[in-house]
Amino acid sequence: MEHTIKVYLTAMENDVRLREQENLQWKADMPGNDGNEGHVLNVYDQVEYQEIMGFGGAFTQASAVNFFSLTDGQRQEVLDAYFDKEKGLGYNFCRLTINSCDFSTEIYSYDDTPEDYELKNFSIERDKEDVIPMVLAAKGKAPDLRLFASPWSPPAWMKTNGRMDKGGCLRKECREAWAGYTARYLQAYEEEGIPIWGVTVQNEAKAEQGWESCHYEAGEERDFVTGYLKPAYEKAGLGDKKIFFWDHNKERVVDRSLETLCNDRARAAFDGIAVHWYSGDHFGALDVTHRLFPEKLLIASEQCKGRETRPWESGEAYAHDIIGDLNNWVGAWTDWNMLLDESGGPDHWLEEQLGWESITAKRKERGLEINWKDPRFRELMQEEGIWFGESPVLCDHEEKSIHYASSYHYIGHFSRFIQRGARRIGSSVYTPGLEVCAFRNPDGSRAVVAMNPCGEEKKTVLRFHEEIAEYTIPAHSIVTFVF
Repeated sequence: MEHTIKVYLTAMENDVRLREQENLQWKADMPGNDGNEGHVLNVYDQVEYQEIMGFGGAFTQASAVNFFSLTDGQRQEVLDAYFDKEKGLGYNFCRLTINSCDFSTEIYSYDDTPEDYELKNFSIERDKEDVIPMVLAAKGKAPDLRLFASPWSPPAWMKTNGRMDKGGCLRKECREAWAGYTARYLQAYEEEGIPIWGVTVQNEAKAEQGWESCHYEAGEERDFVTGYLKPAYEKAGLGDKKIFFWDHNKERVVDRSLETLCNDRARAAFDGIAVHWYSGDHFGALDVTHRLFPEKLLIASEQCKGRETRPWESGEAYAHDIIGDLNNWVGAWTDWNMLLDESGGPDHWLEEQLGWESITAKRKERGLEINWKDPRFRELMQEEGIWFGESPVLCDHEEKSIHYASSYHYIGHFSRFIQRGARRIGSSVYTPGLEVCAFRNPDGSRAVVAMNPCGEEKKTVLRFHEEIAEYTIPAHSIVTFVF
């Protein structure tokens, strides 16, 4: 086999960011070779698991508003950073929101006319102002971009609570109209040159949020899809669109899957399950779900963190989740916002949080403005349990600058080197202090990602087909081996 191994390293404390290192060379693995047995990272391509569909982030309105607030040069930088396969992350699997979400500048839908069951006033003109132009710009860099879309809430008039935020449920008499509404959305986007591969039925179907949200019990979600959504899509010529349920945290994914896919009709109607990370790892739940329903796709559809306080904090959290997900049958991993500003926005719900009486009083008493860069303001927010969102790429409109969180570089160790169509292959490692996953790409190359989240370096002996190569992985770093 080819005897050269390419090595790419991120070690934030050493100011190394997704940088190619000196190549390694394979050598024969000799029994008792210098005591290396205690440091082995094995790679086994004799077994294959799930196919990888891609990596990406979400085209939220917040991201689009920030994107079009940049200079021409900065916009090009952001496009290259995310979608260029050589210069950037090579994103190819991204998310859209149907109607507004928490990271929109305001609450809006595509048809606010009460009882407009025929959707005569349906229009995506609002998205043509920012979201659609950003997507089209991204497609210019990534023609193979695959998109899925998620609603946070139907229009207020379709809800039991008469509003898009604060939970509520879809009115039974509006199920047919809501199914047709999302079909119209898919058709309208395709007319703009943006075909959409699939949808999730509802973002965070079990949550009642202070922003746009809608509650579905498992039976309600199942019956809506089998009785209304799937038929509406087939009638509109959209029967090939993938449909995912749950789109929520992993800790209940097994129970939700058992309830949703409880009969042959339901099992045939859904293509997969989408999950978030906000309630902890629960990687074993993904494995159980796959073993119960092996034909269903698993996608990680959302995750995000507050601003990091250590230079590797968000990167390590992201990489830990990606490795755990990929090692447990997830075929695509999608981040949340792609571009937030210096205050973690724009959004329309943070002001409501900050408007709470106790916080407002304390903020005014201390003479503070809403400004994340002020350490006194950050301290107050931490006291009150409120966090500011972070995206892998951040823009500061005051400084007119672009910044990169550690998550950006850590994500790149997966998205840049694991190709669409890759298959996860086997691996084993000598210590729980290294987190590892391995893949065979369609071009025949192998990509092995190893993260060291510990405070000390880890001697590692990469072993494949009875050949070895030695490498020391620095503390708080991540490395990708390609061979």
